[in-house]
Amino acid sequence: MPRYGMVIDVTKCDGCYNCFIACKDEYCNQEKKGYSAAQPMTGQDWMKIIPVERGQFPKVKQDYIATPCMQCENPTCMGGDDDAVYMRDDGIVMIDPKKAKGQKDLVTRCPYRRIYWNVEENVAQKCTFCAHLLDDGWKEPRCVEACPTGALLFGDLDDPGSAVSQAIKAAVAKHPEYKLGEKVKYIGLPKNFVAGSVVFGDKDECAKGVTVTLTGEDGAKTVETDAFGDFEFEGLPDDKAYKVTVAAPGYKTQEFEVKTYKSIYLGDIIL
Repeated sequence: MPRYGMVIDVTKCDGCYNCFIACKDEYCNQEKKGYSAAQPMTGQDWMKIIPVERGQFPKVKQDYIATPCMQCENPTCMGGDDDAVYMRDDGIVMIDPKKAKGQKDLVTRCPYRRIYWNVEENVAQKCTFCAHLLDDGWKEPRCVEACPTGALLFGDLDDPGSAVSQAIKAAVAKHPEYKLGEKVKYIGLPKNFVAGSVVFGDKDECAKGVTVTLTGEDGAKTVETDAFGDFEFEGLPDDKAYKVTVAAPGYKTQEFEVKTYKSIYLGDIIL
């Protein structure tokens, strides 16, 4: 018996929304008997795309985080007396469309907010990993099939030869602090960066090859500016204090104190 999971590579997602559309195409106004009630046309995003913008003009980065049900090993949505929410042998967490009738409290049990309330059907519902298709012989859910960039990997986590079992070794939960044993994990979740552009003031030109050092409690990192005088330190944790030092022979060293409560662009630094 497989144990299904998914790895989402944020660095490969270009925000095309194909996964979102495929999910809608499969479920909107279409009941999957024994699996889920029909998804309404609006109000539910079983594959939610969360846009994340980092930086300030002109140094701006746009990321997209695809967010389905996390299919947790220790799901907070389970635990009722009537088994309205249950885990299949293959690890997929399901909401029984009959037993969950009237149980609106299920919506509040998920810390990821991946459970929705269907007003017309009077039932809670969510992503099912397209369990009805998997049971019919499909190898992957519709969202994975529709992804043109390979950002979504799906398969058997217990198969050491599967791509998903290899990829998940380097992946992390979106919120590891929840400690839910999520079987949907991520590669390349966006973190903060510190960037800037260095200019030789006396020459009025981009400063190539200038040494820039970022010093924090975790040590120091050093880069050189590129042909456009730009530098960047990517992948920095939240709310950490750093000192940025910009040094070039024959010029006065510049220093800046920054804190990564967000991504920071220091603008033009004139030497």
